[in-house]
Amino acid sequence: MRLFLLFIISMAVFCCEATAQSTSSDTLQVVSTDTTGSGDDDPNYAVAESEQDSTAKFHYRFTTDGIASAGNVQRILLQLSSALDWKPTNQFKLSSSPSFVYGKQGELLAEREFFADMRGSFWHQKPIYGLAFISWEKSNLRNILNRWTQAAGVGFKIIQKQKVYFSITNLILHEVTDFTERNDIDVWRNSTRLLGEFAPGKSGKFRITSVVFLQPAISVRNNLRWSSTLTMAYKLSNAISLRTRFEDAYESYTAIGRKPNDFRWTIGLSIEN
Repeated sequence: MRLFLLFIISMAVFCCEATAQSTSSDTLQVVSTDTTGSGDDDPNYAVAESEQDSTAKFHYRFTTDGIASAGNVQRILLQLSSALDWKPTNQFKLSSSPSFVYGKQGELLAEREFFADMRGSFWHQKPIYGLAFISWEKSNLRNILNRWTQAAGVGFKIIQKQKVYFSITNLILHEVTDFTERNDIDVWRNSTRLLGEFAPGKSGKFRITSVVFLQPAISVRNNLRWSSTLTMAYKLSNAISLRTRFEDAYESYTAIGRKPNDFRWTIGLSIEN
């Protein structure tokens, strides 16, 4: 819940910023220099480039995060992730965010996490859009052999500014989890995602991104999943950013001997177009 509180504080800052922009002339928007009258040039978005109304056909981001320690405590954690967006038309966008996490505590394997997904967004240029996805994950940390998820729903772009972005999505989700040492579960959930990104300062080089997922089960009782991430990144160049990331996740139904809550803090680099 600590990252959820940070998300609420961040959203308060976002809303204050958006209100300040709406009550005065918006100095954050790039003035078009197109003398042809076409008006098709994209704003120079400092945040949420793949989520905004940019007409760029392809957007990618590759990130490497990790920590390491030696001495009394030997700890290695490596996290590789990516974000890929392809927009073949103004009506459809295909996205994927595969990731891999590897961690050892002493000589024991602690984490070996795989995640892969495929998402489709329909009428993604609109303030209200449709989306559907399928995902697969495998987790040594949580003793999950396989978890398959399918979902469909709707998204709402609440704030779209050059340096402030906030959206809400709500989906009906079907999840099947195969645990190593516990009964498998087949459950339906309602999934709500809150996504906010903010670039304070005139340069727009520093970005704060918050994402919260709330996923209570609707087919069984007392089954809840939620997760939150807070990322702070500073652009070293047009393509490379230095970043730190805080992740907090909770599952009420876990494998035997596993705690319901996991927290991870990493530092690394991000490369994007």
